[in-house]
Amino acid sequence: MDFKDKQPIYIQIADYICEQILLGKWPPGERIASVRDLAVIMEVNPNTVMRAYEFLQNKEIIFNKRGIGYSAAENADQLVIVYRKERFMENELPELFKTMYLLNINIEELQAKYEAFVSEAYPETP
Repeated sequence: MDFKDKQPIYIQIADYICEQILLGKWPPGERIASVRDLAVIMEVNPNTVMRAYEFLQNKEIIFNKRGIGYSAAENADQLVIVYRKERFMENELPELFKTMYLLNINIEELQAKYEAFVSEAYPETP
């Protein structure tokens, strides 16, 4: 995985896990990849993955079943949406608004681009 410099790697790994949950690859209540397996996949130290798991566990998105491993919480998808939406609104949206203002991009232009993106990227969604 290519990591960005703007945020800690464990947060980027947590975001990856959240994305997998939202995409249905790790459904609520189901076991997720082990710390070691994900460390190999992400090409990072297992301690970094463990930090991401602890972060998500504190947010109650995942939980540890002793002897079995980590699983997504039953309401993980809803918790992920709340967490990610909050972070987006606080961190990314102000930056987007700033860029829109500086480049004189109005909401209508943005909405048209957004609708085109959704129809191309997710055509099966109603």
